[in-house]
Amino acid sequence: MTARPSPATTPDGGASRRSLAFGARLRQAMDDRGPLCVGIDPHASLLTAWGLGDDVAGLERFSRAVVEALADRVAVLKPQAAFFERFGSRGVAVLEQTVADARAAGALVLMDAKRGDIGSTMAAYAEAFLAESSPLFSDALTVSPYLGYGSLQPAVDLARKSGSGLFALALTSNPEGASVQRAVGAEGRTVAQGILAHLAAENAGAEPLGSFGAVVGATLTDIDEADLAINGALLAPGIGAQGARPADIPSVFGAAARNVLPSVSRDVLKHGPSLQGLRDASARFVDEVRAAVG
Repeated sequence: MTARPSPATTPDGGASRRSLAFGARLRQAMDDRGPLCVGIDPHASLLTAWGLGDDVAGLERFSRAVVEALADRVAVLKPQAAFFERFGSRGVAVLEQTVADARAAGALVLMDAKRGDIGSTMAAYAEAFLAESSPLFSDALTVSPYLGYGSLQPAVDLARKSGSGLFALALTSNPEGASVQRAVGAEGRTVAQGILAHLAAENAGAEPLGSFGAVVGATLTDIDEADLAINGALLAPGIGAQGARPADIPSVFGAAARNVLPSVSRDVLKHGPSLQGLRDASARFVDEVRAAVG
């Protein structure tokens, strides 16, 4: 699965990954390669559609193909941890290799694990994905702040230490999320706005972009009241199969559109196992997003 990195396509321009914080590396990758995050989501139906078995061998062939096709050209690859974990330790071993090979080929790796807990347990989750000594060390991790934003502090601290980033769930596109995220607290602001405010504070003064982003669904059309100016990236799932289009980004995200990182999975992955099919599909999305946000 290993692909040789090229200085011309490595997001940090050949500089050591330690030399730049995640936000700076992400800004450069988005500018150089285009604002796109492609999910690595090897769910059973997709493995079958690719003519692969729903087993570890199929998982490995699928992941290897996505990395080979895209890791030297897209800004971010986002493995969904659950689809690897369902195969137990052998699946996690494939995930470790996928992360290592994608990063070696120049892609930033965002681990989609949505971890959230308290105290030493949150610290252990952070160490699994954000400690440089971990075999699952990733450039960034998705986290859930719904045990209170302060519960994320161990992950925030380790991300700063390792030069990694976090994407906290803020305004997700699933209908169930609104009952929590849009609830209004005693201070008169929604829970989601409180999370966005915390992220803005984490990113204060960072140049050219902070390392602490938010997950905001691209399918949402009624979030005008949300202050998305967090000086960090906005990971935007929902483009493609869920109904949102790149052309919708300016109307949904307004002045923050340039910091949007659209996340696409099925509408790219369905073009596999052809490597060229995967490349062409991702390139089309990059062109459409660039055209939409300038």
